[in-house]
Amino acid sequence: MFLFILLEMLRRTHLVIGLAVALQFLPHIESKALFLIVVLVSSILPDIDSPSSFLGKTWFGKPISDLSTHRGIFHSYTFCILVSLLFAFFYPILAFPFFLGYGFHLFADSFTPRGIKPFWPIKQVSSGKVTTGGRIEDVLFWTFVFINITLIVVLFVYYF
Repeated sequence: MFLFILLEMLRRTHLVIGLAVALQFLPHIESKALFLIVVLVSSILPDIDSPSSFLGKTWFGKPISDLSTHRGIFHSYTFCILVSLLFAFFYPILAFPFFLGYGFHLFADSFTPRGIKPFWPIKQVSSGKVTTGGRIEDVLFWTFVFINITLIVVLFVYYF
């Protein structure tokens, strides 16, 4: 858990939300480790379009963040659905966990004042009042940490 405290606020929140979603499906998934990895990676992947994000600073993310705008196509269900369909066709085992992680990142970002354009290129924005790094996000983060600990205990006791 100490690792989460060191991460930037938004990324850590997306990771704990992604984990909570993944844990709901875990008992029914055959390749549990792969499922968890794909959900967690895809839960931070939309921020690859931000030059200040963890992924946006990597060798593979920098060209993307340099050429795109933050909360553009990468922050849309249009992109999420298209990539999920590509995975479903070429690598079916990755499609569902990708859709979950990526989709819940978008869902969470839709509650921030900047919001997202859910069906890019349509310009309509879905937004809310949860400030990035603010108190509400802190409460959400710690709530999901508690939910995750509870789910892990329940899964361990009943399924493993």
